[in-house]
Amino acid sequence: MCNNHDIPKKNSAKSEKNIHDKEHSAWSRRSFIQALGLVGAGSMTLGRAAITASKPSPLSVALSQVDNDNILIIVRLKGGNDGLNTIVPVYDYATYANLRPTIRHQQNDLINLNADFGIPNYMNSLETVWGEGKMKVIHGVGYPQQNLSHFRSSEIWASTNEVNFEPTGWWGRYFEDLYPDYLINPPEHPPAIQIGSIGNLVFDGNDSNYSFSVANPAQLAAIAENGTVHDVLNVPDCVYGDKLLFMRSTANTTFLYSQVLNDAYMASTNNAPYEDEELSNQLAICARMIKGGLNTKVYMVTLNGFDTHANQVDDHRALLEDLADSIKNFYTDLASSGLDNKVLTMTISEFGRRPYENGSDGTDHGAASPVMLFGSGLNGSGFVGNHPDLSVWDADDNLIPTSDFRDVYSTVLTDWFCLDPSVVDLILLNQTYDNMDLGFDCNVLSTSDFSNTTRLVHAPFYQNDRTYIEISMPATANVDIRLYDILGKEIGVLANEVLFNGRHTIDVRAQINSRLAYGQYVYRIATGGQFYSKSILIK
Repeated sequence: MCNNHDIPKKNSAKSEKNIHDKEHSAWSRRSFIQALGLVGAGSMTLGRAAITASKPSPLSVALSQVDNDNILIIVRLKGGNDGLNTIVPVYDYATYANLRPTIRHQQNDLINLNADFGIPNYMNSLETVWGEGKMKVIHGVGYPQQNLSHFRSSEIWASTNEVNFEPTGWWGRYFEDLYPDYLINPPEHPPAIQIGSIGNLVFDGNDSNYSFSVANPAQLAAIAENGTVHDVLNVPDCVYGDKLLFMRSTANTTFLYSQVLNDAYMASTNNAPYEDEELSNQLAICARMIKGGLNTKVYMVTLNGFDTHANQVDDHRALLEDLADSIKNFYTDLASSGLDNKVLTMTISEFGRRPYENGSDGTDHGAASPVMLFGSGLNGSGFVGNHPDLSVWDADDNLIPTSDFRDVYSTVLTDWFCLDPSVVDLILLNQTYDNMDLGFDCNVLSTSDFSNTTRLVHAPFYQNDRTYIEISMPATANVDIRLYDILGKEIGVLANEVLFNGRHTIDVRAQINSRLAYGQYVYRIATGGQFYSKSILIK
């Protein structure tokens, strides 16, 4: 019970409810699940589980044998960026201006990057970036039969599958193969950091999200500065406060990477005049993490507001100014530590906009749009691919893409991260895409063919209020499967026997042969010197 001087007695229930509601408005059920490491945002280490050096699979060897420390920053232009008002086709200005009599850029307000294309003069920060050879533009990026839904198209860009729903993302599949035992034995540093794109599946594997995810830069800054997620000192002196303290302490301990982020953040400072803007704040934090020695390979930051159906002239200007200024300051900051050549930045957006303006001084959902890349590793500025014909549209009145976004992904994986092409095909759902000349200087380390690499396929499934694990064995081998609770305590052995090539089903409750409480658990498979782990729900 709270002390009388803390909360008046007649209002104590109401006040406690207000505190409770306020807390949960900022900390949702999903955030709590993420804090437990079951969905991502900093996986939990099951500390009491034995961690043994394992024999890596051929695929994990291929993924881990990258001899560079290159980093990718994905800048998500959320909402569908209007490419024609970002990279203006000066070579066909008359057609462009006729399509956009109200929202077009005046030709004398453009900074020409070359004779054919220009950027609006308020993006002048990029003029220096271009002049220093640190910017490339890929024309007309999209995919066949563009889906005009924000949600579905975002899923397609994240998963690389435009035909069927795919629950995993391209980076999620990469990290899933690299860290098959992620739930129990995660890497020392977070594989990815995601700001402002909570719910985007780009880092989702079949069982885990491999990014440390926060909703906004302020939240990440607080974690980085304090090394904890939630304040455990300023809590009410009452029963609810005790519960809150427990939950916050649990979250802090299960956010495995909070201290790692704090160490990197505090080991560096920003050396550029960042503006107090949405993207600028995010990239400033990323710069400190990178300069501070964090070994995270991929960051995704988000600039929201590109769904410019109305008032596009002012709204789009504010967004593009933030983008241009942030990129320039980010690379100035990195260059102060000699790291600008190690970081590639790539913009993505779920789609472009219609070639013509609408009746509300804006543009509607479209298709093709440019992808911009930044960094010294590009070895020179330039344009890649062909710009869509402004006079040729698809059945929905959209520009027709001339570059597939998966070609961009394939090039980044192969030529920036130096992955074997056959491994890249696996990451991109067993499809082969064309690589682009983006100026990267990379010698692929291996010529081995991993396209036929066999992987242990395993997953829980639920039927008739029972919980099962299904395993597809690629070859006959001894298999040891154990069940753990979410605190890392071993519950029991599910199997320790030779399983033949083929499919096998394990009834979890039957094998444990003792009472199991309903809830979340983790199972771990050991076979052939390799470990695999997944979360599982006991019903």
